[in-house]
Amino acid sequence: MNKIKTSEPKVLWNLKCTLGEGTLWVKEHNSIYFVDIKKKRIHMLNIKNLKKKTIRVNKEIGFLAHVRKNIFILGLQGELRIVNLKTKKTIKSILVEKNLKLNRLNDGKTDPIGRLWFGTMDNLERNIEKGSLYCLDKNFNLKKIDTKYMITNGPAFIDDNNFYHTDSRKKTIYKIKVDKKLKISSKKIFKKFKKDEGSPDGMTLDKKHNLWVGHYNGGCISVFNKKGKRIHRINLPAKNITNCAFGGKKNSELFVTSAIKGMKTSELKKYKFSGRLFKIQTNAIGINQKKFYISYDKKRPIL
Repeated sequence: MNKIKTSEPKVLWNLKCTLGEGTLWVKEHNSIYFVDIKKKRIHMLNIKNLKKKTIRVNKEIGFLAHVRKNIFILGLQGELRIVNLKTKKTIKSILVEKNLKLNRLNDGKTDPIGRLWFGTMDNLERNIEKGSLYCLDKNFNLKKIDTKYMITNGPAFIDDNNFYHTDSRKKTIYKIKVDKKLKISSKKIFKKFKKDEGSPDGMTLDKKHNLWVGHYNGGCISVFNKKGKRIHRINLPAKNITNCAFGGKKNSELFVTSAIKGMKTSELKKYKFSGRLFKIQTNAIGINQKKFYISYDKKRPIL
């Protein structure tokens, strides 16, 4: 295998995200989208003309997924919401965990056939296993897949049935296999981070199925091969690396979010670019997220 090569991280957007997350490359918009969970904002940057835009939402937002044109599905606290970001019109709302008022949606991604997978977690970040993993299909059926998570992150999809998913508080990345009915048939520990490595956070895959993982409280991105061996490391001038996604013209640029949440003044001086959006040029080709696929019914058109 060719050795992975990466450039020095470049600050692409000099903003101070409290909790940057949810990187999403939308090819037809030439744009990288991401969120600031705690500030309730969606940020978008067109990398062709460098035009920036920020949209405020009324709840904490963990992620967004593209449906088509200006229509996205947002992962908000206690709710999945399909919205036209241009008109700000809400098209559909799906409530999640109505009985768990202190939970919120965290990280989410679409799989290779367009289903949306996302996790929930205790918003106060207590040491309790109140988080779960869910899947939303094309008919808006919401299914709980797994339970007893503290801080859910990922997922990253190998194929329709195999993916990585993380519990950041437990410092563990799992490799999970589901059957056609979405029942877990296998769940193994893929990688467990050491105490001084920080916690595994958002992640993505390249076309050779290497896993690129952000280290929260670790100031870097690690690249692991299929066997869980670290084959590359990228150091960043930010302490909390939260998420990453491939994009750009050749799908070889890595966009990375970070966070200043919980950092001390001394740490902010040491990691002076914390909270920024970064871009890293790589010699890898990434796997992009699919659009969230909705089954179209002419009698009951959703969109």
